[in-house]
Amino acid sequence: MDIVSLGFYAMVCGLLGLAGPKLGRAPMRLAIGAVVGVVAVTLLPVMRGALGLDGYVMALP
Repeated sequence: MDIVSLGFYAMVCGLLGLAGPKLGRAPMRLAIGAVVGVVAVTLLPVMRGALGLDGYVMALP
């Protein structure tokens, strides 16, 4: 996973974690988490293109 994807998903999960207890019982939090995950996966390519990071990949040694 490249650094852009890692940072994006860390931000999404962190924000969801902040709101977690306020979202209700476990099944509701699970459903909200699933929806947020689908939205995040859908938006990441769009955001990468808008930021000009389409061809960016992290080089590993």
